Amino acid sequence: MRLLSYIFPSIFWLLFATALLNASNVVASTNSIEGIRVWPAPENTRIVFDLKNKPDYKYFTLSKPSRLVIDFKDTKNNTALKTLANNDPRIKLFRTSTAKSKANTRLVLELTKSYQLNVFPLAPAGQYGDRLVVDLHDKNEKAKTIKKTVPNGKRDIIIAIVAGHGGYDPGSIGAKGSYEKRVTLAIAKKLSILINQRRGFKAVMIRKGDYYVKHSRKTELARKNKADLLISIHADAFVSPKPQGASVLVQSSRRANSEFTRWIANRQDESELLGGAGEMIKKTTDKNLAFTLADMKKEHTMSSSYEFALHVIKQMKKVTKLHKSKPEGLSLAVLKSSDIPSVLIETGFISNPIEERNLNSKNHQQKLAKAIFKAVDSYFIENTPQGTLLAATTMKKHKVRSGESLSVLAQRYKISIATIKSVNKLKSNVLRIGQTLKIPRAG
Repeated sequence: MRLLSYIFPSIFWLLFATALLNASNVVASTNSIEGIRVWPAPENTRIVFDLKNKPDYKYFTLSKPSRLVIDFKDTKNNTALKTLANNDPRIKLFRTSTAKSKANTRLVLELTKSYQLNVFPLAPAGQYGDRLVVDLHDKNEKAKTIKKTVPNGKRDIIIAIVAGHGGYDPGSIGAKGSYEKRVTLAIAKKLSILINQRRGFKAVMIRKGDYYVKHSRKTELARKNKADLLISIHADAFVSPKPQGASVLVQSSRRANSEFTRWIANRQDESELLGGAGEMIKKTTDKNLAFTLADMKKEHTMSSSYEFALHVIKQMKKVTKLHKSKPEGLSLAVLKSSDIPSVLIETGFISNPIEERNLNSKNHQQKLAKAIFKAVDSYFIENTPQGTLLAATTMKKHKVRSGESLSVLAQRYKISIATIKSVNKLKSNVLRIGQTLKIPRAG
């Protein structure tokens, strides 16, 4: 009996200690992984870990084979990992591994090769809580430049189309759950088809799928593809469901001037941003000359952006209501380029129930795309870049002004008087003020 009196207390304390240890392990996991989102893009993959609380983490990489290992301290995983990597070209597999502490979670991402890595936390914002973001970037990958052979060696007019938001960034969300990123991509694809069907034009889709592209990367890709125009497509939103209508935004002079100042200061490295005069701007030792040349380029780009915006408004009002009847200047990152005319088109308010329904309608999306295409077509017929197929195959309209004659026009447009008379079926050399002539382009 005395022996049992010694044994039972010992067993009791052993069981108590074990229970206490298990309880401490449960309590120690104060955080949890509630979801994992994977967003593959042409040049990178973004992985977003949605957590209950702020992440406490460490990470390291391993080679042969390539792996990324992330240790989440005091965290349990509530997310299935099996199918996460199914559609990603950079990640073979998500799996767990043994962590140093039972309260921790160790996740291993088995990679197809080595990538440039960026890991950072994000604080709660909007509909999202605490997050840990992992970016896998391809190494030494360069955007492919369009090289399309056209008749007589004349180039296409290149239109860069940006579908707003994408991937982990849904943009505005309508009352019925419509995502702006899906609407903008649908309209952008329809616009791209229309542009590519037009002889002498080529569309470059900056975003072709459901992934996010940084604002700086959008203009960089447009520039690498030698875009003549950048169109960013969005859908507006407001806290009230009442506002409605489309609008067109251009860069404000304030932002353009700040970007311009930076480019001038770094003109040795960034002369390519300043168009055809870039090499001269880079080489000149005369700062005043460099400033003057660059300022002329900036002013031309801003005026071209505004002029194209007017063409868009003219066409858009035929198919939808307008929220703003004139182009509006705002400080927007996607419009900051000083060398590419750029506009942002708000196709309607996704926060308005009627417009949300319209923006999800394929028929309405097609109407919007066609209106934007008509604006592109009419703008470039009036402002045709030299050296393009359009310049070689279309006519320019000219309204005769006081003091102008056939000889003056022939010299200006570098064609013969006989050609002007023949195209316009003129029987004499007499012109009337206000008379509209068709002028063949010299190419």
